[in-house]
Amino acid sequence: MAWSGYVGRRAGSALGQVGDLFVIVLEGLRRSWDVRRWWWEFVDQCRFLARVTSVPVLLVSLPLGATVALQVGELARQLGAGSATGSAVFVGLIREVAPLASALLIAGAGGSAMTSDIGARHIRDELSAMEVMSVNPIHRLVTPRLWAASTIAVCLCPLVILAGASGGYLFNVVVQGVTPGAYFDGALSLVVASDLYVTLFKAWIFGFIAAGVACYKGMTCATSPVGVGRAVNQATVVTFMLVFTFNYVISAVYFLAYPPRSL
Repeated sequence: MAWSGYVGRRAGSALGQVGDLFVIVLEGLRRSWDVRRWWWEFVDQCRFLARVTSVPVLLVSLPLGATVALQVGELARQLGAGSATGSAVFVGLIREVAPLASALLIAGAGGSAMTSDIGARHIRDELSAMEVMSVNPIHRLVTPRLWAASTIAVCLCPLVILAGASGGYLFNVVVQGVTPGAYFDGALSLVVASDLYVTLFKAWIFGFIAAGVACYKGMTCATSPVGVGRAVNQATVVTFMLVFTFNYVISAVYFLAYPPRSL
C-alpha cells in the first residue's frame, strides 16, 4: 500500500507539472498577435541564439556527415553501389539529423541560458514585481522566447544540411574516390520537397518545445541558486526526451502518409 501510494503521488505530481507546462505555453501563445510588445525582446533572443548555436552546429554537422559517409560508404562499396552514399548522406541529414541537431543545440546552449535567466529573475522576485505593475511576465518573457527559439531552429537546418553534406562529400569523394557527379546525383535521387517541408516543421516544433520547457522550469524553480542549477539540468533532460518522442511520432506519421521512394 505504501508503494502504491508513492507511485500515485509521483504520477499526480508529473501530471500536475505537465498541466502547468501547457498553461504557460498556451498563455504565451495567447497574446502572440500583439507583436509590438515583444518584438525587440524577440530580436534580442534571436541574436543571442544565433550567436551561441551557429558555430557549434557547424562543428557538429561536419563530422556527422563524414561519419554517415564512412559507415554507409563502406557497406555500399561492398555491395557495388558506392554512388548510393550521397543518397544516404542527404536523406539522413534532411530527414533526421538537421532538425534533431538544431533542436539539441537550441536546448543545450540556448535553453539552458533561458532557464537560468528566468530562474534568476524568479528568485529575485522580478516576476512578482512585474505582476504588481500589471505586466504579465509570460507575455513579456515567454512569448518572444518561444518564437525566437522556433525561428532560429528552422534557420539552423540549412546550416546542418550544408555542413553535413560537405563532410560527406570530403570523405566520399576525396577519400573513397567516388566522382562528384555520382555523389550529387545519388543525393538528389531520393530526396523530395516534402522531406524538406517536414524537416522545417519538425525543427519549428522542437525549438518551440525547447523554449517552452526552459521557460517553465525557470519560472517554477526553487528560490535558490541550487534550484536554478537543478532547473537547468531538468530542462535539458526533459527537452531531449520530448524531442526524440515527437520526432518518432512525426516521422512515423510522415512515412505512413508519404512512403519513401526507391531507387
